[in-house]
Amino acid sequence: MNDQLERFRDLVKDLEVAMLTTRREDGLLVSRPMATQAFASGADLWFVTEKGSPKLAELAHDPNVNLGYYKDRTREWISVAGKARVVDDRAKIHELYRPDWRAWFDDRGGAENGGPDDPRMVLIAVDIAFAHFMEVNKPQAVLLFELAKGMVTGKRPDLPDVQTIDRTDGGAS
Repeated sequence: MNDQLERFRDLVKDLEVAMLTTRREDGLLVSRPMATQAFASGADLWFVTEKGSPKLAELAHDPNVNLGYYKDRTREWISVAGKARVVDDRAKIHELYRPDWRAWFDDRGGAENGGPDDPRMVLIAVDIAFAHFMEVNKPQAVLLFELAKGMVTGKRPDLPDVQTIDRTDGGAS
């Protein structure tokens, strides 16, 4: 499991942006891009958002989320099912803070300056219940050849195996 978790983390670092899917009160699913933050204790994955954001109301209604990552160049992908929670902890925000957050939190003056003490910032912590992912360890040219060969021959291309992290009650990993 630790080896799979390390592979997972390496792949997430490379892909960085996830499509976070939540459920509205009327049952509709909503996805939006979110930048994955540094790995830190307290959760498997961290994201930053603004207080009052609709996604926070959706998480209050239903904490189950899905995160989808995809890298077009290599065809690598990750799908995560987990539970999310809102964390309004200044120490954790300081730990994870990056100056590029200012792009999303404009300087309104005073405490609302886009810095780590900006009161608008909260974190979304996601704990993985189940994840599967495909890590490609072949050069792009080899991968493209495998895909083309599969299209010509009608046989499945030789692609890497899908890895799984399963922390559900019935999970084997």
